[in-house]
Amino acid sequence: MPPTMEIKCLDTDCVLDMFENHYTYDVPDDYGVADLTCPACGGADLETIEL
Repeated sequence: MPPTMEIKCLDTDCVLDMFENHYTYDVPDDYGVADLTCPACGGADLETIEL
C-alpha cells in the first residue's frame, strides 16, 4: 500500500491544523515533507505528525 503522511503547518497565522498527503506507488525514496507547501497558506514550515 502506498504511504500516507499526516502533516501540520507550523505557521501561527495559518487556518489549517493538519492535512494528509497520499502518495502513489512510484513516489521517489528521497521525497518528503521538505518538498511540500501548505495547501491553505502556501507556507513551507511543515512538520510530519508521528502517530
